[in-house]
Parts: sequence; structure tokens; C-alpha cells
Amino acid sequence: MSVRVVVADDQDLVRAGLVLILGAQPDIEVVGEAADGPSAVDLTMRLRPDVLLVDIRMPGLDGIEVTRRVAGPDAADPVAVVVITTFDLDEYVLGALRAGARGFLLKDAGPALLVQAVHAAAAGDALIAPNVTRRLLATFADRAPTAPRQPIDPLTDREEQVLALVARGRTNAEIASELFIGLSTVKSHVASLMAKLGARNRVEIAMWAYETNRG
Repeated sequence: MSVRVVVADDQDLVRAGLVLILGAQPDIEVVGEAADGPSAVDLTMRLRPDVLLVDIRMPGLDGIEVTRRVAGPDAADPVAVVVITTFDLDEYVLGALRAGARGFLLKDAGPALLVQAVHAAAAGDALIAPNVTRRLLATFADRAPTAPRQPIDPLTDREEQVLALVARGRTNAEIASELFIGLSTVKSHVASLMAKLGARNRVEIAMWAYETNRG
């Protein structure tokens, strides 16, 4: 079954390039395009894609507000969102991740990483461009205004290992390979981490890791 994607970017050439790359994949179908924030929200609500790929800077509504409306805590049926941006330290990216985005990529990340990010988001994973993961999350940790929340229950040794790998941007499959455990076991550990940390997604798990110097 194809992964259904809506692409939202206000630059026609960039949007066309993203659509071309994704549309060339046999298991990805671009079902809609948007050139501004309100259209991105409307298309996402109407078409219910598996993934919304959205630029951080959009007219009408920026990528943060678009993300909040379709993937935030108040969204009745959240859609997976991958944010793309030109700048790896864009001050709005952290807000987008807090709003519920599941991934973050630079526009020059390359076709392979773009496709990987879309597949990861559709599968429930989070993928942040590896070359900026540490800088991005470290920046978040530096800005954290309060002491990090404590887990409901202590983390097990294995959960600590999974936590560290999630913070490095690893997917479930990559974690399973590195720790020599099954994919279903990884998913169970990630679900447990989310429950213990009160995290809504893998990105929030990674943020907590950096807040507590576990990343």
C-alpha cells in the first residue's frame, strides 16, 4: 500500500522538486499540494494523508501553526508531519517539534533521506536529519526554561539504551539492529518510554534525553 503524502511549500520550484522526488517512488503517492498554510491545513483535513510534508515558513499560517492544527495535542485524529527548512538552526523548528512534528529535514538533505523520513513518519518513527540532530536537540535543552520532568517509573537499562538511540535519530529498525533485539521489542520499549515520560512522540523522547543529558 502506498504512503499518501501532501506536500506544502510556498516556493513553486521547491514544491515541484519535492513532488517529483516523492512521486517517483513506487510506494509513495502525492495526493495534494499546497502553497500556503491555510491550504495545507484544509487539504490535510480533507484528504487525510499518511504524511504532511510542510515548509516551516509558509504564508497565511506558518509551519508551526499548521503542525499544531493537524498533529498537535488538540488534533482529534493527528496526521504525521515532517517539517522541512533551509536553515538547520531555524528558531521556528523547535516550536514545530513541540507542536507535534514527527521529523525535521533540511531542503538539501537529498532524495534518499527525504524518502526515508516520509516512510519513517508513516510507520510511526521520527527522523531528524542526522547532521543536525545533536545541534538541534542540544539547542532545545539549552533553552529549556524549567527542570526536566521525572519519569513516572524509573527507566530500565534497556530503556536507557533505546532512549539514547532515539535521541540520535535512529529508527526502530536501526535500533533493533544495533541492540540485536526484535523490532517488536523495540516498539514495546519506545511505547514504555512514551508512557513513563509523558511524551506524545519520539521527538519528545529525544528532547527529554537532551534535557537530562542522556542524548
